[in-house]
This record gives sequence, C-alpha cells and structure tokens, in this order.
Amino acid sequence: MKHNVINKVVLLGILTIAGIIGIQSYWMISTWNINEAEFNHKVYRSLYQVAKSLAEYNETQLPQHNIINQRSSNYFIVNIESEIDANVLELFLRRELEANVLNIDFEYAVFDCTTDKMVYGDYCTFSPEPKENVELGNLPSYEELTYYFGVKFPGRPGYLYSRMQLSAILSTILLLAIVFFGYSIYVILRQRQLSELQKDFINNMTHEFKTPISTIKVSADVFVHTPFIKENPRLWKYANIVKSQNERLNQQVEKVLQLAKIEKGSFGIKPEKLNIEEILETVEQSAALQIEKRGGRLESNWGGMEAVIIADRLHLTNVMHNLLDNAIKYSRSAPVVKLWAEQSNGNLHISVSDQGVGIAKDLQSKVFEKFFRVPTGNIHGVKGFGIGLYYVKKICNAHRWNLHMSSEVNQGTTIRISIPIRPLSKGYLSSLLRRLKHQLVG
Repeated sequence: MKHNVINKVVLLGILTIAGIIGIQSYWMISTWNINEAEFNHKVYRSLYQVAKSLAEYNETQLPQHNIINQRSSNYFIVNIESEIDANVLELFLRRELEANVLNIDFEYAVFDCTTDKMVYGDYCTFSPEPKENVELGNLPSYEELTYYFGVKFPGRPGYLYSRMQLSAILSTILLLAIVFFGYSIYVILRQRQLSELQKDFINNMTHEFKTPISTIKVSADVFVHTPFIKENPRLWKYANIVKSQNERLNQQVEKVLQLAKIEKGSFGIKPEKLNIEEILETVEQSAALQIEKRGGRLESNWGGMEAVIIADRLHLTNVMHNLLDNAIKYSRSAPVVKLWAEQSNGNLHISVSDQGVGIAKDLQSKVFEKFFRVPTGNIHGVKGFGIGLYYVKKICNAHRWNLHMSSEVNQGTTIRISIPIRPLSKGYLSSLLRRLKHQLVG
C-alpha cells in the first residue's frame, strides 16, 4: 500500500473516531438532559398535586405564586400557607409519585414555625430492600416562607442512570469498536514501518550482492577462457558451472532490484516506436537455448509481422522473458512452449503457451500478486521469488494492455497480452509517457 493511501486512511480514521466520539458525547449529554427535564417535570407535577390535595384537606387556598421552589438538583420546597400533617403528607406524596410513575426513594421534612427548624419526617422507599450508605436528614429551611415542606430525592442520580442503560450499553459497544479501530490503525502503521524496514534491508542486501557477483563473473570468465582450464575437461566443466550459477544469481538479484524500483517509481520510462518482430526474435533466441538443453522444443509463429507499437523496449523485453521463463520452469522434463503473435481489430495479440503443470482455478486470481508462488506438488527444483508475473501485471497495467490467462491443471497455461496498434504522433507519445510515469507504480 502506498504511503499517501496509508496516510489518508489514518487521517480518515482519526477524523472518524473524533466524529464518533463527539456525536456519542452529544447524544449522551442530550439523553441525560432529556431524562433530567422529564424527572423535574414529574416532580413538579407530583408536588403540585400534593400541595393541591393538602389545601383541599385543610380547606384552604393555595398561594397564587411561588408554590414549588427547586433549591438543588434533588431538593424541592413546597409552599401551601397552611398547617401540615406529616402522616397525611407522606400518604399524598406516595400516591402522587406512583401516579406519575416516579417510583423513586424520597425523604421529607416539615417546617416548624415555632422553632424555625425543619422537622424531619421519614425516608420512604418503593423497594423492599433496605438502603445502605445513604446520607439522610440534610433538608435545609427556606426563610422566605412560613408553612411549607421539603422533599429530597437521594436516589436521583441512580434513577437517571437507570434510564440511560440502553445508551450506556450502546456506548460501551461503540467504545470497544473505537478501540478496535484505533488498534487497527496502529497495526497498519506498524506494518508499514516493518515493510519499510524489510524493503530497505532487501535493497541494501541486493546492492551489496552486486559487487561480489561482478567479481565472480570476471573470475569465472577468466577461468573459462584460460587455455589450461580448457584443456582439463573437469576444471572447464566446473568453471562453466560457476559462471552459469553466477549468471542465475545475478538475474535473481536484478529481479529484486527491479521490483524495488517499480514500487518506488525511481526508474525511467522511455516509450518508443518498436517493431514487435525484433523483440520476439530476441526473446525467442534466448528461450530456445534453455528449452533445447532440456530436450524440448519452442514453436513460434508470427509470420513476417511488421506491427509497430509504442512501448518501453526494456520492460517489454523483460515481460516476454518472464513469460517464457515461467513456461519453461513449470513444464515437465521436455518442455513444449509456443510463442505466437497475430493482429486483429487494431490490436496485436502476443501469446505464450506451455503444456506444463497448469494452475488450479482457485489460484488463478492470485498468480499476479507479489511473492505468490503456485504450489507445485511433486514438481521440485522450481526456483524463484514470485515476482515475475507481478512485474508483468504492473507493466501491462502501466501501458494499458489487456492481460489474460487461461489454464487447466496438468494441461498447461496460456498467457496473452493484447497491445493496441495506434498511429504515431508527438501528442500520443507525450500522453503515453505521462500515463506510464503515473500508473506504473500505482
């Protein structure tokens, strides 16, 4: 995953988490305020009915104003301007609170004007279980009134919290989701860091390999061309083995370096006018030697084709070499490989086919992924890093070529590349150059 994509994902994740936390906080506060307003409304309505019932019981009139005064979040003063019977008051309080579905514990006190003190009544509960660690009796007086009583609801916070159980459960689930999402972002950043370390290590390692490989190549060439070595079949054989294995090692190192350049976009793209026949002849000669050594044959057919395309010569050549190398590696003891090209509907179709082990249908969608290698079962000695077809896919995507693969297990594999044949113009060349630079590492 490219750095800018990861950065966008992380930034979007942070903004999403911040937004979710903000919305959830607003929702919780709003829910609390709504429940609190509902609680106060029920208390006001209940206490007003109690005051009205006491006035009727005492055959007096209620005050015109200032009947109910809220002194704190859970303490209320009720003015009735008449004497109050504590037993009757408790009866009315229980009845009205139950009528308004406010089954919450409360305590009350009545003001005694002879002593100018609040006379504590009782702590009343709607639950059969006794309450523990409840602070009682703190019901202050109100100097501006004469006949009044006070009601306090010690369990108000618990009542409001109980009304928010669903919100609390959903918030907990959301919090766990946010924690998981945050951990996922951390894992992404950590994986990117480890990926960068891995890439730097591989790049440094492969670059360090280049010097000893070059030295071995020079030394092997000297051995192979030394008359004394040539006269000794055994030494000449080993010298050639050293040379061939060194070349093979150099090819593998080049593939790794090439992959690193593709991902970083640090290599140059040079689209040019190419005669496809020249490219095919070059790769055919190289592949034919490898196939002949294994007793196989290479069948080619492009019938004097003179199609002209616009592409990068180096990368197109590498693509064809990779396809032929895979066809040879995954064939049986005597490989039969076909290379042909044809023109139709303004496109050039180049196909490479083998009669090898084939690829299972459930694996065909993965063969173009980086480092993926098809399991070969009992076929041994197939070496590689799993980057050949990944490189082919990248180059084809960059050029906007169609890449198609068909394969059957134990029947072989055919890979076809369709290249548009277009008229040459400076504008087309400039457009292709810009597209390649932007897409090859995409």
